[in-house]
Amino acid sequence: MSKIIWSVIDEAPALATYSLLPIVNAFTQAAGVEVVTSDISLSGRVLAAMGLAEDELSKLGEVVMQDDGNIIKLPNISASVGQLKDCIAELQSQGHDIPNYPENPANAEEEAIQAKYSTCLGSAVNPVLREGNSDRRAAVAVKKFAQNNPHRLKAVDDNCQAYVAHMGGKGDFFAHEKSVTLDADQKVTIAINGKELTTIDCLNSEVLDGTFMSVSALRAFYKQTIADAKAKGLIWSLHLKATMMKISDPIMFGHGFEIFFEEVFAKYADTFKALNVNPNMGMSDLEKKIAGHAQEAEIKAAFLAAVEADAPKIAMVDSSKGQTNFNASNDVIIDASMPVVIREGGKQWQRNDDAEQTVAVIPDSTYGMFHEEMLADIVKNGQYDVTKMGTMQNIGLMAQKAEEYGSHPTTFELAEAGTVTVTGANGVLMSFECEAGDIWRLARTKDIPIRDWVRLTVERTRLEGVPAVFWLDENRAHDAELIKKVNVYLKDHDTSGLDIQFMNVTNATRFTNARVREGKVTIAVTGNVLRDHLTDMYPILELGTSAKMLSIVPLIAGGGLYETGAGGSAPKHVEQFVKEGHLRWDSLGEILALAESLRFLGQKHGDAKLTALTVALDAANEGYLDNNKEPGRKVGQPDNKASHFFVAQYWAKALAEGDNAELAAKFAPVAKELTEKEDQIISELLAVEGKPQDIGGYFRPDDAKAEKAMRPSATLNAIIAAI
Repeated sequence: MSKIIWSVIDEAPALATYSLLPIVNAFTQAAGVEVVTSDISLSGRVLAAMGLAEDELSKLGEVVMQDDGNIIKLPNISASVGQLKDCIAELQSQGHDIPNYPENPANAEEEAIQAKYSTCLGSAVNPVLREGNSDRRAAVAVKKFAQNNPHRLKAVDDNCQAYVAHMGGKGDFFAHEKSVTLDADQKVTIAINGKELTTIDCLNSEVLDGTFMSVSALRAFYKQTIADAKAKGLIWSLHLKATMMKISDPIMFGHGFEIFFEEVFAKYADTFKALNVNPNMGMSDLEKKIAGHAQEAEIKAAFLAAVEADAPKIAMVDSSKGQTNFNASNDVIIDASMPVVIREGGKQWQRNDDAEQTVAVIPDSTYGMFHEEMLADIVKNGQYDVTKMGTMQNIGLMAQKAEEYGSHPTTFELAEAGTVTVTGANGVLMSFECEAGDIWRLARTKDIPIRDWVRLTVERTRLEGVPAVFWLDENRAHDAELIKKVNVYLKDHDTSGLDIQFMNVTNATRFTNARVREGKVTIAVTGNVLRDHLTDMYPILELGTSAKMLSIVPLIAGGGLYETGAGGSAPKHVEQFVKEGHLRWDSLGEILALAESLRFLGQKHGDAKLTALTVALDAANEGYLDNNKEPGRKVGQPDNKASHFFVAQYWAKALAEGDNAELAAKFAPVAKELTEKEDQIISELLAVEGKPQDIGGYFRPDDAKAEKAMRPSATLNAIIAAI
């Protein structure tokens, strides 16, 4: 029997799995495919780090190196320190004997504990599993549905003043970047003033990039944008990615927090120092630290006064709870937050819950230039027409911890001023003059992923017959090295008749947007971070969500990793479900990924039964979309559980009417029963709407409780069990 590994992860998609996976297995086992689970949730990783559970992530790291590896990966939490601490507290309350996370280790034992827990922070999962490059695009049926059922994009105000602010290459990572391509395997040492920070083993032909963010320039930039927002009456909003960039971006967040509330931090500096307040953790953590302190009320009043009087309007993450942009570093994630700014016509929400024009602050110009052009485009040309707009497909260079997302072990907040050197076998490769507190990092991009990236680009460009653009800027050090390599590796392929171009970020955005407005398809060939930004931005504008994108990772070893879209809204989904039994998470991303996973197996083994199962699932997906069976947003409407029922019904019908006689015979009675008992099943599913649900935990639900909550239809359960 063939095997597909289905990842057990976190939050809303984890809850949905309790309902969806029994249905999936009932169907796939009929064609000789077993879907098994692997727990790579944050809680599972925490327990593994403490030696209380199997290290499932490491096991999957071995699977992706096998030629028959086949994994469906759902969105997992890329944890901030705050989320990690909350997860630890929940596990302790459930009886797991694990220590607290030591924010400021006082001895060797606490340093060792912190090191173990740190493996669970940020982008811990993706670098292990992504042993291939990314192929992301909208399925034809999904794109067609979005055009026929357009979601709303808000119009841009006349004389709109909203804009994106970035440092423009003045003191940021873009400005300071240096890049080299190694000519041999070697050890590379990073040091400051001759004192070693770390040594890494590097490979022949890999690209190394060194750079730093000047903190003095960053703080000056924050002050300037705050003053400009106040002068123009704009909401000030900060957009970073403290989850994936778990070292650099929380520090940048902390400086923003300090600058926005500069007078408050100065006035209570001694109190904050005594209480170990860390601005990188945000307001929610600060409030926990000052709870019960004699100055608690006074400090809270000072922050509120600053918001009301002394600073510009500030973006809110939850106005009903008074939570600002600075509540926690992981609350605002740029690839989820900036598409909302564009969707809303350059606006965010302020304290009274009014949507107003914003200055979106993205310090580093490396990626700020993309968002700057996206906002400038709608200000100049108006909002997109969802019914007519084309599509962006993406080929992303992400294999083997490519680029900045793999830089965590080589990112440092410098304790002293001086010279940072990167030294290889034949001497100094790069050097940088830095100040104390600057954020220095080294990123790596290996040669094999670059070769595969070029191969995949040529393959997809020929299949699609549309222009492909490498988003590479000859004026960025890293990109200049990649341009050299890409030009060499393109010669290994037949590119006759193909339109393959190179453009910097701004020009590539303009080129893509012009084609999108003309209803045309364009392939964006990008690095790893831009892949993340583009494959949330364009799908959210085109489809209403990035969760409906096909996200295929053809593994270099020969297998496949099928990712299921973004989970950025998952926490609010869980909150609603626990409160009123309604889960609005849409599992279409998982179902699309399953179809691609089954297609891979069918093609690999030449299995007619598997092919028939896949064709039927494709038909079910089309029926799901055409009949508008996605979950309703409000309690009392059919939710995620009902959407799974309809997928099962359409899948069974397609099999019953399909060409494979064995499967048709098996599923004809299933289809009949699911159709005849539809009203009864939906009634049973709706019976739990509006009722609080006990799932036994947020980060680690109790399986029995969660399954009971997510499978309330005895009729449906009996039909699925009988298959």
